[in-house]
Amino acid sequence: MTDAKAPRTSIVIAVKADNAYLRECLEYCEKLTDQDFEILVITDDFCDLPFSKTRVIPSGPVGPSVKRDLGVEKSQGEIIAFLDDDTYPDPNWLAAAIQVFQTPEVAAVGGPAVTPPLDGDLEKASGLVYSSWLAGGPYVYRYLPRPARDVDDYPTCNLLVRKKVFLAAGGFETCYWPGEDTVVCLKITRDLKQRIYYDPKVLVYHHRRRLFDGHLKQVVSYATHRGYFVKKFPATSLRLGYFLPTFLLLGIVLGWLPALYWQPWIWVWLTGIGLYGFMAILAGLWAPPRRLWLWVAGGIIITQLAYGWYFIRGLVAKGLQEETAG
Repeated sequence: MTDAKAPRTSIVIAVKADNAYLRECLEYCEKLTDQDFEILVITDDFCDLPFSKTRVIPSGPVGPSVKRDLGVEKSQGEIIAFLDDDTYPDPNWLAAAIQVFQTPEVAAVGGPAVTPPLDGDLEKASGLVYSSWLAGGPYVYRYLPRPARDVDDYPTCNLLVRKKVFLAAGGFETCYWPGEDTVVCLKITRDLKQRIYYDPKVLVYHHRRRLFDGHLKQVVSYATHRGYFVKKFPATSLRLGYFLPTFLLLGIVLGWLPALYWQPWIWVWLTGIGLYGFMAILAGLWAPPRRLWLWVAGGIIITQLAYGWYFIRGLVAKGLQEETAG
């Protein structure tokens, strides 16, 4: 039974066009019958979706941040819940988030985006790379349930925001994708002095891209934007964790140079590379299913090296071109 005092929620999903993942997401969303909500799907062109709580709003071929802003403009809820089309919510997702919003000073709520149990092996391997202690580091809580905490930067694949706060923040920086979530979160926490709270019960399942092709394309985009954001938004991007893959890359590529002056150093360098490879293997074996350990270990290494290189490219970039993929 819906709590009459619970705020109405508008679930906003930005997508290019109708697809199987989107329909799966809508099917799970419409089952959240214990809450008062609507669903707004923002697509390039109108499409007919057979879901009673869902409205389709055509936007033309614009980027996801523009679509999300349009969804907020057309919404009727007090809470805006952003999901990606390749996610689907846990049955307790919305109820858990609404419970957190009972604390007035909480402006936004995020939760983990877990790899679905029925994803294919290469998609699972991608998720295991992201959630590994070696690659995910301090951000593992984005991919696996971890203790509740305040955060200051959270992705829109699973982010709920009070509408009045979102509007006060000015909406998304529509020239960025990905990264628009970093900008709006910074406005919420730094400019508006509001809280963003992570709760492990506010859980969605997020289909991963296949290792290595789709996975690395995503990593390259993330790294380029984060490197650029170090200059543009240092408050949440100028952090050691984001630099570590670059330090690793430079250590592997240039770490032998001291051997030109002290020859035994070459063994120190090779030992360091060997230890890193051993840690990658351990991280692969640590994450079940262990039959994927080689994929995961290789994925960790390639992911970190790719991130390190494209982070540098973002760091030295004069600007970033707006992307229009939905």
